[in-house]
Amino acid sequence: MDFIGIIPARYASTRLPGKPLIDIAGKPMIRHVYEQAGRALDQIWVATDHPEILETVERFGGRAILTHGDHSTGSSRCLEAYESIRRNDPDIPDTIINIQGDEPMLHPGQIEALMDCFSHAGTDFATLVTTVEHAEELENESEVFVTFDLRGRALYFSRSVIPAVRGVERARWLEHGNFYKHLGLYAYSYSALKAFCSLPPSRLELLEGLEQNRWLESGGEIRVGITGHHSIPVDTEEDLLKVRRLLSAKSVKKHE
Repeated sequence: MDFIGIIPARYASTRLPGKPLIDIAGKPMIRHVYEQAGRALDQIWVATDHPEILETVERFGGRAILTHGDHSTGSSRCLEAYESIRRNDPDIPDTIINIQGDEPMLHPGQIEALMDCFSHAGTDFATLVTTVEHAEELENESEVFVTFDLRGRALYFSRSVIPAVRGVERARWLEHGNFYKHLGLYAYSYSALKAFCSLPPSRLELLEGLEQNRWLESGGEIRVGITGHHSIPVDTEEDLLKVRRLLSAKSVKKHE
């Protein structure tokens, strides 16, 4: 099966305006994401609402497309971009990987694990999780937690830790089994993405602020892939400083 990667990259950000263009170890963030994705995918596009991001991507040799600025989710921006690309090239792959534009430490193995989900018959929507390794991660309010069934299909996504371990202090929950946190990578067939974006926001989506719950609440299935590769999304100045340190050290080591 062939895949096309689309990286939604909007300019506006409450905490980090112009986030895709922020310099990290000598490159704009969006270039780090694009180059890492290119280690797993042959065809990648950046879908953006801002000419400066488009020009930046094209300057380093990437492909980018302008989309409307009023998208409420990355998935709807992916859909607009995909349909525009498809009009000019009807032979592009019909399975889309939605890659977050603020993941400069993206690992190609994450994308490969997501693509592997489609080896299961009937998969048309998939996402990625990783195992919680340290108890303090259960206290991180920016994490999203996931439960899934024995066949690897998501049951629910929450900003609260799920499942809860009754009668046990949270610091000891990891002693009672695995917990999984969500990584912001999705893959969908074109038909599933189109159907998903046609649905109105659901109650659970609005309560949690998590668009994927819309698909589950409508009766859809999301295949869950598990990866051992962790990443650090850049949401805050603290995240940015951490990623800058890690990527700068990696760059120095590479040139030693």
